[in-house]
Amino acid sequence: MLSEVERAKAGLDDEAGLDDKPDAPAGAGQTGAATATAVEEKTDEEKTEKTDGSDPEKLGEKAGEKTEEKPEKGRRKRKKALRDERPPGAPPDPWSAFASTTERAPGRIRRGLRRVGRAFRHEYALVVYGGLLLAVVLTWPALQYPLHTVPQELYDPARQAWQVAWAGHVLITDPAQLWQSNAFYPEHNSFAYGDSLLGYAPAGMLGDGPGAALLRYNILFVLAHALLFIGGYALVRQLGAGRTGAVVAAVAFAYAPWRMAQEGHLDVVSAGGIPLALAMLARGHGWSIRWGFRPARRRSGWVAAGWLVAAWQVSLGFSLGVPFAYVLVGVVLLILLGVPLRWWRRHRKRKRPVLGWRVWVADLLGVTVVACIGALVAIPYLRVPGGGPSGAEIDFFSPTWRSLLIAPAESRVWGGSHEVPRASLSWPAEMTLLPGFALYALALAGLVFSVWRWWQRLLLVAGLAVGVILTMGTAFFDGRWTYLPLFGHFPASFGLRIPGRLMLWVTLVLAILAAGAVAEFVRRAEQWAEQRIPPFPGPWLRLATFVPLLLVLAETVNATPHPVQPDQPSAMRTEAGPVLVLPAAALGDQIAMLWSTSRFQPIANGSGGFAAAGQTELRQSVASFPDAASIDYLRAAGIQTVILVRSRVGGTVWEQAGDVPVDALGIRREDVDEDTVVFRLS
Repeated sequence: MLSEVERAKAGLDDEAGLDDKPDAPAGAGQTGAATATAVEEKTDEEKTEKTDGSDPEKLGEKAGEKTEEKPEKGRRKRKKALRDERPPGAPPDPWSAFASTTERAPGRIRRGLRRVGRAFRHEYALVVYGGLLLAVVLTWPALQYPLHTVPQELYDPARQAWQVAWAGHVLITDPAQLWQSNAFYPEHNSFAYGDSLLGYAPAGMLGDGPGAALLRYNILFVLAHALLFIGGYALVRQLGAGRTGAVVAAVAFAYAPWRMAQEGHLDVVSAGGIPLALAMLARGHGWSIRWGFRPARRRSGWVAAGWLVAAWQVSLGFSLGVPFAYVLVGVVLLILLGVPLRWWRRHRKRKRPVLGWRVWVADLLGVTVVACIGALVAIPYLRVPGGGPSGAEIDFFSPTWRSLLIAPAESRVWGGSHEVPRASLSWPAEMTLLPGFALYALALAGLVFSVWRWWQRLLLVAGLAVGVILTMGTAFFDGRWTYLPLFGHFPASFGLRIPGRLMLWVTLVLAILAAGAVAEFVRRAEQWAEQRIPPFPGPWLRLATFVPLLLVLAETVNATPHPVQPDQPSAMRTEAGPVLVLPAAALGDQIAMLWSTSRFQPIANGSGGFAAAGQTELRQSVASFPDAASIDYLRAAGIQTVILVRSRVGGTVWEQAGDVPVDALGIRREDVDEDTVVFRLS
């Protein structure tokens, strides 16, 4: 069908008198012309309306209408956006089921599980896993037969296993008698004859008997090594080194070759609380070597935790606790001097306080707790008779500078090659102080190539020099102005007569210097990697960053023996005491102390870091047992039973004591089994 316009044009054509059309009726031409005129006017009006409707100025005058730009010639006009909402009463859109929905907020359980999951994947959680694994591997076979063996030797580990067991036992049964141990009968404050390891008392509450004591000791031995690694890593990481540098420093600190000669001394191995406490205090105060003081990172909780760890470390013993206390005093002085100076500088800029009242309160309470615990533990040590350590003992144990280059016999790498220089030492067990040649090399590199600034390196070198001088004891200008003023006035029971144990601090400073060099090397490697395409380290560059760690690990391989402890005599599980176990000797008495952990009956035997004068008199008086004089001496001391172990008296003065007739002496002899003889004096 034709539109009105076409029909109008057709009417005009007819009016023009086209010959090929039939004749129109009368008036048709006028009608067609009028129609065409009307259609043309209508068409012009529609065009005018369209033109007016597309004018943006006119559209803007209408309320609620959006203006649209006039489309350019040759471009398609943009369509209006469709309405998002459906009209009232319309059914729901079936496609809404496929639209994205808002995720439901997690509940408390889900949030808690997520938080726990993140904690298990945290950097320090991985450090704990790695530290435990490394401790098990590098102390193996400590956990292979933990009920029967001890590391390095039989005697000191046996005594320290008894110490942990006694502390746990007496805190459950009679805490007031903590320092009146069952050994060294009838001496008073006998638990203070050496480092008490009081901080391990909670572990001593679990189990009883020698088997449980040995198991407990071996577990603590492994955990102490793990804590050395964790504490060393935390401190170096807090000071500003990277992860690789912190791992190298932690391994070098925890497993230095000189420590292999101390594996039989749990009190010396248990030093991991020292770097851990320092790391927590530095973190709580917002301070590090590399980044300086950052007030925004202050945390009073970390400060409190650091002081608590420090108090626990002091409770383990004074041989390491007293030097650590000197360091803590230095930390407190730095805070007291540095904070007012920084406050004065910041006060002019009208900034907030340096530490804040919460950190101040945590510091005040922490210092009080450490001081109170140290004082309470020190009271029985001060009551022990014997006075201060003699200059002869300190002179005997003071190493020379050559000791810093000699490895102990337990070092699988250097032990054999250092046999000749080791023989020149008066007491190799306490004078072989090699921290590791790899550590020396890395620390030397850290002097010229490090993330630490030059003045910080100079301070570390100064601290290293002080540590070496103190470690040498009286070998450095007789110690008149160095070791003796700091440690020479303490009682012998504090165990400070061995200067070589200060090698702990020398190793720590060397590890910090080495970490600076390794961290700088890793940083340079990352910069080189950024210039690669793609920008990540190649396999050889990755391997090169682990070379320092491999060198340090190579020197940690040890040949520490793990001897089997003698079986407990059956009479030690039945006799009530007071008891004397023969043979009685400075070393053998420590095994007798371990045997007493079944009943903790009073025993006259005893030995430790501090030798009581009464023990020497006891051994001399019973050397002829059984005879009238020795029996009278024992009765006067209140000892009612003597247990003789045949398997251990060979080669001693008591070798034939188990077969001597005793009928005329007024005592009874009972052969409990093939290995045990019991003499009853009452």
